[in-house]
This record gives sequence, C-alpha cells and structure tokens, in this order.
Amino acid sequence: MRIDKYLWCVRKYKTRSLATDALKKSRVIINDEPAKASREVKVGDRIGFRKDGVLYQVEVLDIPKSRVGAKLVPDLIRDITTAEELEKQQFINMMHKLSRPRGTGRPTKKERRDLNDFMDVDE
Repeated sequence: MRIDKYLWCVRKYKTRSLATDALKKSRVIINDEPAKASREVKVGDRIGFRKDGVLYQVEVLDIPKSRVGAKLVPDLIRDITTAEELEKQQFINMMHKLSRPRGTGRPTKKERRDLNDFMDVDE
C-alpha cells in the first residue's frame, strides 16, 4: 500500500490529500529516509511524520485493505513517539486551549480552573 494512503487509512491525516501534501513537503520519513507518496509500506517499517510541530513515530504492524475505524487503529500501528515529543504535544494543546480570541467573553469556570492550575505549576 502507498504511504499516503496508509497514513490516511490509519487516521493520521484527515484526508489523503493532506497526507500527500505532507509527503511533498518532506515531513514524512520511513526507516530514516525521506519518503515519496508512491513509496510502498511494509510490515515492520518505522514511519516518522511531523504534524503541528511534533514528530510522531509509529511502527507498522499490519496493512489494512481500506480506511479503518478508530478502535481498530491500535491493531495496525504501534506508537513509538518519544516522551519529549508527547510533552511538546500536550504543551501545544494547552496553549491552544488557553489562548482566546479577544472579545470572546469571560472564561468559563473550567477554563478558570485550567488557568489557575497552569499558573500554579510555575511556582
């Protein structure tokens, strides 16, 4: 199976064209080599892809015939992303959550708690 189709099938990219664009921009590597969209994926390959500033790494366990449901993804890939990259992802998610467009109103009670927890971490 082609790498662009595989990344779409295992739900790492929302559309196949997004996966192809990432490959064109050299954001995907297979076994430490840059990949083209037409590269075939085999069981045991290690795929690394940069998405939203985080370098994710997965190992291919099986190849699906078509796009699979989210519950079946762990049967097809094993996530081997480093802890540092996962922390970076959490930080980015927190910053998106805390940044509010100006004029959207007061924070909700949950958002205030999250802000307080975030501010207390530094002390």
